[in-house]
Amino acid sequence: MTSRKPDEPLARNSRLRLVRPRSLATARRAVTTRRTRPAPRPPEGTPPRAELARHARHVLADAVRIARWAAVEGGARTAPRTGPGAVPPQERAAAALDLTPGQVRAGWDRARLAGLVELHGDTARPGWRLHAWDRDDSAVLRGWVALFDAWSLVHPAPEGVAPGAVAEVVEAVPQVLSLLQLSQGPVPVPALLDLLGQRVEELRGERCEVPVPERAPEAPAEAGTAGLPALLDWALEGLAAVGALTLDPGADERHATLTPLGNWAVWVKLEQICVAAQSPAGNIEQSAEDMLRGCARLTPGPARDEYRAWLAARTLSSAVAELLAVARGEDALLRGLAFEALRVVGAPAEAEVRATVAEPPLRPYALLWLAEYEGADPDDAQEVLTREEATWLWVDTAAAVADHGESALLVRHLDSAVQGTVPALLDEVRAVGHPRTVQVLVALAAAHPDPALAKAVRRAAFQVHTGGA
Repeated sequence: MTSRKPDEPLARNSRLRLVRPRSLATARRAVTTRRTRPAPRPPEGTPPRAELARHARHVLADAVRIARWAAVEGGARTAPRTGPGAVPPQERAAAALDLTPGQVRAGWDRARLAGLVELHGDTARPGWRLHAWDRDDSAVLRGWVALFDAWSLVHPAPEGVAPGAVAEVVEAVPQVLSLLQLSQGPVPVPALLDLLGQRVEELRGERCEVPVPERAPEAPAEAGTAGLPALLDWALEGLAAVGALTLDPGADERHATLTPLGNWAVWVKLEQICVAAQSPAGNIEQSAEDMLRGCARLTPGPARDEYRAWLAARTLSSAVAELLAVARGEDALLRGLAFEALRVVGAPAEAEVRATVAEPPLRPYALLWLAEYEGADPDDAQEVLTREEATWLWVDTAAAVADHGESALLVRHLDSAVQGTVPALLDEVRAVGHPRTVQVLVALAAAHPDPALAKAVRRAAFQVHTGGA
């Protein structure tokens, strides 16, 4: 029997070798495991996704043509806007594509809203959806839903209308869409106007926390709902422009009918909202941080239901901002859970998540989120990370396990490191500069049953603490 020589490298000690290196995806599952839950089935009569995607491609056909023209004609620096010098890009695009300048401007706006192009300062680049447009139905539907969510940006609001009134109508339109979806057929515009007026009055009442004294008879009356007909027309035309509904003049009065795409999109939104009524009491009204803490011990399916319920009770912009604020905090567990909740948000969170790529603590999470959002399999998404980013994420996840998990879980987390040996892992962990490195190594050394490995980890923790090599 031979023993290891004193000067033999640690890497040759089999007890210090990570014999089961696994995908980085297992690191994210050390605290919370994401499993696939069967998606709810859409209502009977809803076309299959391939048919819905075909409709979406038709709606965005001009936007795709313009985005592809911009990619070929001018590369990353082409954007249809007027500038000094040569012929403006929108006029060149109009001539090349046999469209009017107005059609080019409208198509360009659609391309931006649907994620077919991305603006970076004064430059425009093809979006990932443009590359996947012909082969990925999910990318097409995501792009159309992003346009559907931005319907109020498609057409300018009527002139002379107060911004507050426009905001009220935008907030009330989901109620109108819900009626159209439940009716499963044409609905007279006057009936939609009645519903819109009721919803606007409800919204105004919800904002009036202090009773308003009764006005004297001579006092001027409020605007009330006098301007709603024009705003309803604007909303219906905007929704029709994105392919969500059709407007029929009718014999006596106009009717609105959801298209298959619009019906499917509204069903998706309603399904998310209905989850709120099924959620255990308490989490919906909590802050993002308290909600995530309440979900920390739930299994993946119920946790996603809680995320959906919490999101359904808020505007998406404020919910995304609140989740990212939690992710920027010191609790690594909540950081990971915040990005799990952002996965439920999907397309509306893309721009905000993409912006966090520039923040080192959030960068690995954001890159994984974007990779999965763009269609990568969760088990393969880690390929977008550099070795340094993967090591940083390993330390961050280990910090979450050390703070909230069990010792055995921390030991198992060691197997998820991308490095093949403990010495290699320790070298890279020391170099990555994570603020929790010392605490993670101390906890791992205390938890691991192997004396040789625990000793090596303690030595590394001491070196990091003292600034040694």
